[in-house]
Amino acid sequence: MADIKDPENTIILTLESGEVVIELMPDIAPKHCERMKELARAGAYDGVVFHRVIEGFMAQTGDVKFGNQNKDFELRRAGTGGSDLPNVPAEFSGIPHDRGTIGAARSQNPDSANSQFFINFSDNHFLNRQYTVYGRVISGMEHVDKITRGEPPMYPDAMISMKVAADVA
Repeated sequence: MADIKDPENTIILTLESGEVVIELMPDIAPKHCERMKELARAGAYDGVVFHRVIEGFMAQTGDVKFGNQNKDFELRRAGTGGSDLPNVPAEFSGIPHDRGTIGAARSQNPDSANSQFFINFSDNHFLNRQYTVYGRVISGMEHVDKITRGEPPMYPDAMISMKVAADVA
C-alpha cells in the first residue's frame, strides 16, 4: 500500500485485481476533488463499469447514472450520463496528463464535467490544458493496466468500490 500523506484527499479504488490508491490534488482542482469524494462517500461509484478503455490511451469510468454493472439493461447507454449534481466547471492547469493521472471526462463544453473520469495509461500531453487533471495513481497502476479494453468492452470491468481513505478504518 502506498504511503498516504493526506487521507482526506486520497481515494482507495478497489478493482477485481487489487487496490488502486489515488492522491487527489485539491490545490489544483478543488471542485473536481470535492465531487469525487462526495460521490465516493455516497457509494455512487461502487459497481460502475469502465465503459471506454483504449489501449495506450486511457480507461474511462464514472457514469453513475447508466454504468452500474447491476443494471445490465442500461449498460448500453454507459458513457452518456453523470450524477444528479450540477456539472463542475473546468479547472485547467499546467499539470500534464502523464501516465497514472486522473482526468475529468466531459463533452465538448469545457464546463460539462460531472462524475466521469479517466486514468491515463500513458503520457497524453495532447490533453494538457484541455481536460482537468485532479489526481494521480500513487499505488496499484498494475491493476489499472489489467482493465479490459474496448469501446465498450464486451465484458467490462467495474469499480468494486471507491472510498475516501479518511473513512476507511
